[in-house]
Amino acid sequence: MLIINNIEKHSEHAVVFPPFRLEVAPGSVVAIHSSTNVRAELMDLFTGAKPVMSGEIISNGEMVHRNNPRYFAETGILFLEDGLYERLKVKEHLDFFLTIYGSTVKLEQLMQIIHLEEKRNVRVSLLSYSEKKRIRYARILIQQPSTVILEEPDQNVDLETKRVFLNIVNMLKQQKTSVVILTANMESALLATESVYRLDHTGLTALDVKPEQEGELVEENGQEEPASVQPVRFEKIPTRVNEKIVLFNPPEIDFIESNEGQSNINVKGDIYPCTFTLNELEQRLLPYGFFRCHRSYIVNLQKVREVVTWTRNSYSLVLDDASQSSIPLSKTKMAELKEMIGLK
Repeated sequence: MLIINNIEKHSEHAVVFPPFRLEVAPGSVVAIHSSTNVRAELMDLFTGAKPVMSGEIISNGEMVHRNNPRYFAETGILFLEDGLYERLKVKEHLDFFLTIYGSTVKLEQLMQIIHLEEKRNVRVSLLSYSEKKRIRYARILIQQPSTVILEEPDQNVDLETKRVFLNIVNMLKQQKTSVVILTANMESALLATESVYRLDHTGLTALDVKPEQEGELVEENGQEEPASVQPVRFEKIPTRVNEKIVLFNPPEIDFIESNEGQSNINVKGDIYPCTFTLNELEQRLLPYGFFRCHRSYIVNLQKVREVVTWTRNSYSLVLDDASQSSIPLSKTKMAELKEMIGLK
């Protein structure tokens, strides 16, 4: 179990984050969504790079301290950019990890898990960024710690590597490992777990990302949208920018995300706040080919390029925009989407 008890961080006269408490039970996966600054401060505390001046961090009974080897034996930490021995071949690199940790994990099984069987004799320096990331994942499986801290584990990786990552997360859950994911990407957080928290200068807030029930969609305030409401044809969607009202034609919109009750319109990579709720926008945009793919997202189906299946219950929509945005698709909405586009 990982226990975070009333740790806090200040920078000069500003609050980075106030005291908060969080327990991550064995076999649980928790994502903390934050800014890069907050994430960096948390990583410094988890690694002992900076002392915990207030509160405590305890991993399986061991308190964090740079001079406490038992804490680091219990805690596996994956940085966004962990170093690798690039002159070694894939097999040699994994063998090195196995020797260092005295692990009983089988090499062949490990290479199958990270999908690098065919690259076993390739130098690490010749691998793609995503393939190198999988070698970093392997170290966590080899170490077999009771707690795992993952910093942006799927940032900028390809689809195959995301599948590998989600499979490893499921393996860690089955091994009763406490997993914490630190990310600035909400889609990454939602893809890995339903236990998502936001941490900022106001504190730690649990997000309501419970799976919706079949045939039921609830707004964040807990009120159900009346089923009898008919779609309203609305030619422009109003947003506010610097006290100005900016109007968008529906086809211009890529997707809409709800964040703490605030609807944000995404257009060509830019974000515009909108005063309408997600339910109101859903009804207004229904005639224009928009789809409520998740309790927190509405997507323009004309912009969807690919439907990605990560696991049996985990899906994403990849958009045909410049950044190839990835939007979560809930399990209950997958069946509805298949019916809409004529798939069995």
